[in-house]
Amino acid sequence: MKNSFPRSAGAFSATLIGASMLVLGATAAYASDDIGIVVYNAQHESLGVAWAEAFTKETGIKVTLRKGSDMEFANQIVQEGAASPADVFLTENSPAMALVDGAGLFEPVAAETLAQVPENFRPSNGHWIGVAARSTVFAYDKTKLTEDKLPKSLLDLADPSWKGRWAASPSGADFQAIVSALLALKGEETTASWLAAMKENFTAYKGNSTAMKAVNAGEVEGAVIYHYYYFGDQAKTGENSKNVALHYFKNEDPGAFVSISGGGVLAASQHKENAQKFLAWVTGKGGQGILRDGTSFEYAVGSGEASNASLTPLADLRYPKVDPAALNSAKVTDLMTAAGLL
Repeated sequence: MKNSFPRSAGAFSATLIGASMLVLGATAAYASDDIGIVVYNAQHESLGVAWAEAFTKETGIKVTLRKGSDMEFANQIVQEGAASPADVFLTENSPAMALVDGAGLFEPVAAETLAQVPENFRPSNGHWIGVAARSTVFAYDKTKLTEDKLPKSLLDLADPSWKGRWAASPSGADFQAIVSALLALKGEETTASWLAAMKENFTAYKGNSTAMKAVNAGEVEGAVIYHYYYFGDQAKTGENSKNVALHYFKNEDPGAFVSISGGGVLAASQHKENAQKFLAWVTGKGGQGILRDGTSFEYAVGSGEASNASLTPLADLRYPKVDPAALNSAKVTDLMTAAGLL
């Protein structure tokens, strides 16, 4: 079923302003020592909780999680500025981190913490750091497509032969991060052209898991999603992915983009020492071990840290190198809006 998800800019702004006022009004309460550090958590709720609980158990430092989405929190932090009650910001994708960083609202990450994560999994300026990663994949119906029939590049999905055959969730931060990588790798002209063709060819679903379910049900032949939706379903009943297989584009293709989940300490934090300790713990053996042993199925990014054994090793993905600080969420939104995708 083809869905359209228009969103009123005015409604979003009103919601954002209202949410920000509530948060600003509660600044004193949030900053209380009774609740420790405040983390704006745009990561998966279960992963954020696992990190927070294990960190508190090990260090005795309390963590209060506030749940929201990447760009909503990023815009809220920009609006709050120096009055933000947040100590730490965690995201699923890099563009939201780049937005906050561009506003000069991050405290530089401690050097010893930066040293725990390889350079390709953190921005070049060191203002924030990668905490996990996810790979772009083409989830396809293995009852309909054989390997020789799969697109060799993400750009191939612009071909008219793929009209009506593939899906994505354009309104989500996940897909917009993928488009950000395409923009950084191939430039504005190629990205705009691809998005225009996408508008003609694809079917829109709300959410990556919904898009994968559509592939599994035979509604479309494939979908551009992140890898962990498949592995998460397989680890449960597999009922939404029994007909699905994953195609990794590799060859440093835009479709092989590995998105970095970020973590940063806010310059406005009143608890910078403990906030830095939290970031160091998440990127160290404790936090990365939760990625390895847990059920988020996101990649570990810490130096020498292993990912979940079910996953295709990061080293085998041959993904393109993209400085996460260069991912431009505002430009992507403009391009997707112009193409009629938002």
